[in-house]
Amino acid sequence: MAATGAPWAPADIASGELPRATAAWRPGDPVGRRQFLDIASLPLEADARGALDVTLAYETWGELNAARDNAVYVAHAFTGDSHVLGPAGPGHAGPGWWPGLVGPGRAIDPDRHFIVSANVVGGCQGTTGPAHPHPDDGHAWGSRFPWVTVRDMVGAEARLADALGIDRWRLVIGPSLGGLRALEWAASFPDRVQGIGVIGATAATTADQIAWGSAQAHAIRLDPGFRGGDYYDVDDGAGPHRGLALAREIAHTTYRTSAELDARFGRTVQHGDPLTPDGQFAVQSYLAHHGTKLVGRFDANSYLRMIHAVDTHDVGRGRGGAAHALSAFAGQALVVAVDSDRLYPVDDARRTAAALGRDTAVTVLEAASGHDSFLADWPELAQEVAAFERGL
Repeated sequence: MAATGAPWAPADIASGELPRATAAWRPGDPVGRRQFLDIASLPLEADARGALDVTLAYETWGELNAARDNAVYVAHAFTGDSHVLGPAGPGHAGPGWWPGLVGPGRAIDPDRHFIVSANVVGGCQGTTGPAHPHPDDGHAWGSRFPWVTVRDMVGAEARLADALGIDRWRLVIGPSLGGLRALEWAASFPDRVQGIGVIGATAATTADQIAWGSAQAHAIRLDPGFRGGDYYDVDDGAGPHRGLALAREIAHTTYRTSAELDARFGRTVQHGDPLTPDGQFAVQSYLAHHGTKLVGRFDANSYLRMIHAVDTHDVGRGRGGAAHALSAFAGQALVVAVDSDRLYPVDDARRTAAALGRDTAVTVLEAASGHDSFLADWPELAQEVAAFERGL
């Protein structure tokens, strides 16, 4: 298909090359450390067809012990993937995303634990998603891909646990979207989880969080290159890159804090005269850089599916509320909030802890960088997780 409209050509594409219509991993790309599980007829919560055949991409580290009681599931965040630990290389655009918590000598240690992580259903790093071939015609699913929920994602993860011979996780832990899934594990499969680690997350998405997601979704859909979600056959540079980059800029603003941005950038000018349209403040350049980075590793349709999953997240939906939904979970819970998090503020963690009951405490950690603090090499968080894991 011929490209239409202006191509994507930001100044900070390091390679100087125009990106593909999508940066999604697609069959035939380098596999890296990924393994694959074929799941037949995965039930979908809100899809009229009722089920979806899924190939789940996952990675493992360490060994499952004879008692099968050392398995830890690490659930990735919004634009994360299964590559929690290990170097960048063919098949993996970057190194493992949680080195502060996962690795030899860390709180979650492959020398002691059997560590598992999978890319979510609807994602774009190996698991079946919108960029994958549709079984009927071989063209990308695109707009035809179902709108999955957090419960659907966890349902696939449970099938992975079955295939790996894991009856019960010692720990299910994750930040942001990963924390939502840890809570859903406790609600959907309470007898299969010994402990959950909920980092920067909530039992039910709030109106404020939905509002931020809505602006990001509109940015993608209003990009002429989006083409209603069917853009996979366009020329390089003609995909919905501007919309995806703008969505990331909006999101990244919520991942940081006002104080941090002001301290780092203030009113510093990056180039030109900011009184003219060609001028740019340093903070604008910073956001544009992060938007461009995401274009190089993600897919616009998958981004929309992640927004939908987060927006519809509510462990209490159809279960009599969050407290009732979590009442069957008899395991332990670590609930961590960042004091400066303006996307998932401390009050969300307090409501989540109240829903878990049994005097579940909230651990509030201090950090200047807000929601994204969990991605840093953060000793205080590592210490909390290590102490919690030892007590399971």
